[in-house]
Amino acid sequence: MAQTYETVKLIKDGPIARVSFCRPEIHNAFNDTLIYEMTDLFTSLKEDKNLRVVVLTGEGKSFCAGADLNWMRRVKDYSFEKNLEESLALAELFWLIYTMPFPIVGRINGAAIGGGTGFVAVCDIAVAAESAKFSFSEVKIGVVPACIGPYVIRKIGQGKAREFFISGERLTAADAYRIGLVDRYYPDDKLDEEIDKLITTLLSSGPNAIKMAKELITNVPHMTPDEFKKYTAEMIATLRKSDEGQEGMDAFLNKRKPNWVK
Repeated sequence: MAQTYETVKLIKDGPIARVSFCRPEIHNAFNDTLIYEMTDLFTSLKEDKNLRVVVLTGEGKSFCAGADLNWMRRVKDYSFEKNLEESLALAELFWLIYTMPFPIVGRINGAAIGGGTGFVAVCDIAVAAESAKFSFSEVKIGVVPACIGPYVIRKIGQGKAREFFISGERLTAADAYRIGLVDRYYPDDKLDEEIDKLITTLLSSGPNAIKMAKELITNVPHMTPDEFKKYTAEMIATLRKSDEGQEGMDAFLNKRKPNWVK
């Protein structure tokens, strides 16, 4: 099934949704329309109880080249209030994708520049083509990677963020892997094969367990020891007694596949 938007494309195949930036003529650069369409799309996907995995990618040769130049020309003359409104919309979109209840796999098929690296960082697992290029290029035009900052810093750490936020230098897929921005990279002609293998692996895990694992990773770093001891103990006790936990443990003990594996 395909759903129509102007700047993004959705294709659903059973439990898998493939979301693409579809502005290949400008390397999938984003503007206000894309931000609002992507927000609408992911808000809808979040409510789909049949979905298990979302793959995020770009049409054509690039993943996402950052902000659209025509949009930047308009933004330059916006009031502070209008700039704040659109920046908050982008910040909300990144948080929405980051906190989706199922895994987001980034298929990084080409260049991810500026804000485009933010879409890489909010993916749970980012898989890059060997030819992909990356850059936190904002400082080159007198701004900073602000809305993407929280996710990139969580992904690569403060030390590397300091280096590359300040330098704005171009990175290869191997560089991005070395600093932790992408989790895997492969020769371009092997990218889809490896993405498919990863999807199969993800579909073999309990969907609610994946959801709770994501919540665990997001919440625990901000807790005190007393808070996380109680939180994690309650989580595992609840999951053990849940229908999915009972099914998973019974399947393991009886050497069969659990009912979520087709």
